[in-house]
Amino acid sequence: MGRQRSKSDLPTKMCPVCQRPFTWRKKWADCWDDVKYCSERCRRRRSQASS
Repeated sequence: MGRQRSKSDLPTKMCPVCQRPFTWRKKWADCWDDVKYCSERCRRRRSQASS
């Protein structure tokens, strides 16, 4: 079994809606390149951010 990575070693992205950084999650392991929003709430509000 490997050692756990510290939280600071994980990749991060900026949410285009709330402008906050968010960190990689295990559930996003297969689709990290496609993840754009930090939460379901921001994903729903994406149209408000673009206008």
